[in-house]
Amino acid sequence: MEKPNLDYIKEISAGSEEFEQKFIDIIKSEFPKEKSDYLTFFDKGELDESSKVVHKIKHKFGILGMKDSYELAIKYEKDLKAGDTKLKDDFSGVLNMVDEFIVKIT
Repeated sequence: MEKPNLDYIKEISAGSEEFEQKFIDIIKSEFPKEKSDYLTFFDKGELDESSKVVHKIKHKFGILGMKDSYELAIKYEKDLKAGDTKLKDDFSGVLNMVDEFIVKIT
């Protein structure tokens, strides 16, 4: 299973630690809120709203070098719009992995 990493952020920062830290700070502030929003909407059965949050989250997966998870999120977003939740557990596993990762990064 792939793991989140900072390779892409380091690449686009071109050695600027300030830029890199700003990007990390954005992820650390936005991801927990987006995860919470997703869970709230999902628990209420608001799958269309959930899909909108998944759309936002998928970009974080891409930034964290998680190509397979990005693809999973694309499919899950479409499935949610169609009322299909079969990928929920897979998506939740990725959310938890990213959660653990961002707690550890500076």
